[in-house]
Amino acid sequence: MVINVEYNQLDPLLRATGHPDGDVNCETGYSPYPGNINQLILELGPYIEELTKTKGGIKEFVNPKYKDASKTSFKSSTRLECMMQDYPKTLPPTARVGFTVMDAWFAYAPVKNNPEDAAKVPKGNPYHSATSGEMAVYRANSLILRKAGVQIADPVPEVFNGQEVEVWSRITWKPQWGLTFSDIKKKVGGSCSISQRSTMIIKGCNVIVEDLSLDGALVIDAAKNSEVKVGGSVQNKGWTIEKVDHNDTSVAEELRIRGFRIKRIQQLETVGLPNSS
Repeated sequence: MVINVEYNQLDPLLRATGHPDGDVNCETGYSPYPGNINQLILELGPYIEELTKTKGGIKEFVNPKYKDASKTSFKSSTRLECMMQDYPKTLPPTARVGFTVMDAWFAYAPVKNNPEDAAKVPKGNPYHSATSGEMAVYRANSLILRKAGVQIADPVPEVFNGQEVEVWSRITWKPQWGLTFSDIKKKVGGSCSISQRSTMIIKGCNVIVEDLSLDGALVIDAAKNSEVKVGGSVQNKGWTIEKVDHNDTSVAEELRIRGFRIKRIQQLETVGLPNSS
């Protein structure tokens, strides 16, 4: 059976099926089993047929989370649960079920831990915090552009809210600019380079980045029916990252949980008007 296994069930499952040590790391330092992020794609026809038979019923369980090893008090309320990834258990043996594996940097950056809990995570393990989640977006976008041929500077390590993270170029774009790698590849050309301290924001669909050398902040805002071509050398004081203490209640909470704020010092803004280039 091809099926996602919940993290708290993997170890006992392995021990019960010929792996006496359970889920232990291999020579790479990581588990040899791929993690799952529960993004399920279902074919609607067979799915509706299955729901007609099962009425949507899936086996239930409880997964208590305790405050400490004494297991005398709960960290959060415990509830009856069922898992959507258990859906294949109701399918017949002839059903087609498969999975796709992607690198973690491209597909997985949850934000679920508060600053205090994230700071307790051993170095080298994922923090899964607001700090690491935002930095993961910049890393992913930087690596995507690097794969598209852009010279992206290497990141530098920084510590925010007690968490050491890699700070890449702050690059973001609206989904309409590029949903797939092939979309982005078509819109990047020539010899482009972006420094580590740089920020680039792309808003709009028809934005072409060609022969751009960026060392600072660049904001490209293209209207729906306009085409903007950006290139040449752009250098300014840019936007800086300013650390914030998560215990400082005078600062807005959305900044405190990140551990930093973006200070906009200087930028170049390019605006594309409708039906213009």
